[in-house]
Amino acid sequence: MSIDLLLTIAHHLTVFALVGLFAAEFALLRPGLSGPRIGQLARLDAAYGGFAVLVIAVGVLRVIFGAAGWEYYVGNHAFWSKMAAFLVMGLLTIPPTLAIRRWRQAQRADAAFAPDSAAIASQRRFVHLQAGFLLLIPIFAAIMARG
Repeated sequence: MSIDLLLTIAHHLTVFALVGLFAAEFALLRPGLSGPRIGQLARLDAAYGGFAVLVIAVGVLRVIFGAAGWEYYVGNHAFWSKMAAFLVMGLLTIPPTLAIRRWRQAQRADAAFAPDSAAIASQRRFVHLQAGFLLLIPIFAAIMARG
């Protein structure tokens, strides 16, 4: 197997895992969040961040060592649009991550703690925006694949 094929497989697997974790977090972050679900959400969010780092690392390796060569990527507007969408998605994860961490700390101090509906709704808006930018990424990838 070539290094390009291995990097492509690794990139696709990490991206699919990232999307799966995003979907799980999206489903879990809803009104009524309490009890062990807060801890579960915190672990999902940490895994989501970890996989985002893996996607970036494998993507960088793919740009450097992949068959297309870095020259293909630096001049490709669809690539930079895809990177911008991923960056915006990453920035949109910051408020929910900080809120989830606060909720987890509050729950550790008081086992009966549950975030109120307004706090959850506020963070869900960020997750909905992330979903919109997530939809752009495969669109830009398809454009890239066609030169």
